[in-house]
Amino acid sequence: MIEAWESGAVRAAERPLLDAGAPLMERAAFALAVVTVRDVARRRAAPGIDGELADGPVRGARAVLLVGAGNNGGDALHAGAYLALRGMAVTALLVDPRAHAGGLAALRRAGGRVVALHEPAGRERWDAVLDDVAAADVVLDGLVGIGATGPLRGLAAELVAALRDRLADAGAAPWVVAVDAPSGIGVDDGAVPGPVLPAGRTVTFGAAKPGLLLPPATHLTGRGAVVDLGLGLPAPGAAARPAVVRLEDADVARAWPVPGPTDHKYTRGVVGVVAGTATYPGAAVLASTAAVRAGAGMVRYLGPEPVGRAVVAARPEVVTAAGRVQAWVLGPGLPAEGPDDGQRERARAALAAATGGGDGHGPVPAVVDAGALGLLDAPCPPWVVLTPHAGELATLLRAAGETVERTDVDAEPLRWARRAHELTGATVLLKGGATVVVGPGGAYAQADAPGWLATAGAGDVLAGLLGTMLAARSTEVVAHPERAAEVAAAAALVHGRAAERANPGGPVAALDVAGALPATVAGLLALR
Repeated sequence: MIEAWESGAVRAAERPLLDAGAPLMERAAFALAVVTVRDVARRRAAPGIDGELADGPVRGARAVLLVGAGNNGGDALHAGAYLALRGMAVTALLVDPRAHAGGLAALRRAGGRVVALHEPAGRERWDAVLDDVAAADVVLDGLVGIGATGPLRGLAAELVAALRDRLADAGAAPWVVAVDAPSGIGVDDGAVPGPVLPAGRTVTFGAAKPGLLLPPATHLTGRGAVVDLGLGLPAPGAAARPAVVRLEDADVARAWPVPGPTDHKYTRGVVGVVAGTATYPGAAVLASTAAVRAGAGMVRYLGPEPVGRAVVAARPEVVTAAGRVQAWVLGPGLPAEGPDDGQRERARAALAAATGGGDGHGPVPAVVDAGALGLLDAPCPPWVVLTPHAGELATLLRAAGETVERTDVDAEPLRWARRAHELTGATVLLKGGATVVVGPGGAYAQADAPGWLATAGAGDVLAGLLGTMLAARSTEVVAHPERAAEVAAAAALVHGRAAERANPGGPVAALDVAGALPATVAGLLALR
């Protein structure tokens, strides 16, 4: 599990150590240099005498430091001094006259070179500087720190925009290592308000920051490396829990219910599916198939008879009779308006049952997707999980009186997912290239899916998978509704892993993702 703490909480945890004289910058810079050396050596790897790849030499490699004012620039400069002592040719590009004095002195003592771009002589070499960066082996981005807000400004913004364009055109670009966070991202919210140099690696200090996990910034951060500075989070007087969490495979494996010898289909969990119409029968097939393949004890399909026949033809295990249900999947393939073959009324009844006002059996979790999102007319308990994409979330929020468009949701997904949770009471899973989940238990951000998963029907598969996971923990989730968000985040992880397993590195169809679920779950359980 990766826990991300807001920048204020990290600074509050650093303060007692700094006051006590702890050399945090030296520790951070040394760790940054170690990670950078390792990355450069691996990128310069060559076949050894046995044919296996061996790390290449770092001596003679070229490093460029992008240095602003403040401590992040100091981290980059001190790390650059270590790199120079390892035999790398290091050049620091300064965009501000207030660069860290101690770091500059250390770099110069180690033989590093300094170019002051903020001075006229530096600006005169602008094109040559861009060429030097493009030819480097590694670039350390230390322009701004975690205290910066808003987009990059001035010379820093100009430099990053020019480098981004130059490197996009280059045949071979240098490896970019971001210092604490890529300069210009929203450190606490993941926003990307201006130019950002995409990183291949982010080395962050003390703890991960929310912007490293949240979209859209998470797609610019590359691989992560957290340097433990012994901060002892949470700090007294700061936030008591992380701002954002990302689950990893082992977390899902530990929490996955595994049936024992005394279990039966009702203890495994019964999933009720209200999905699809005569116009969109495939959604019902996909959601039901995913529920079956994810390990439901039983799947009940409720819908028009022709669609039910299609579901049973694809999955003969599915039952088309009413009965006990331990989690509902509502809405895939239901139109927001127009003919619906009675499905909206079935979904309303199931939603009432899920929230405790329906069939008399007590509340159960529910997944509310697609066409069922428009059926929400009252606050929901958190064991109801909404699964909109950005456009659907914007529509839902506008219906609640907010002024918001899809582009706003794409730009600030955490903000708007939180707002939807506040307005509806439900747990909100906002689908996207990185999935954001918000509930009373906090916020999660999962970036486990390949881009190929952006395909028709993928959301139907996620809904069926999540329904099965909620059904298996139905009593627990209703008793402890803060856990619904964790289950939803786990479903996003499994969904992404299944997409990759279905066809590693290539295109996938939604039904193939559903088909890959059993092996994906088995692979995760092997980690227990």
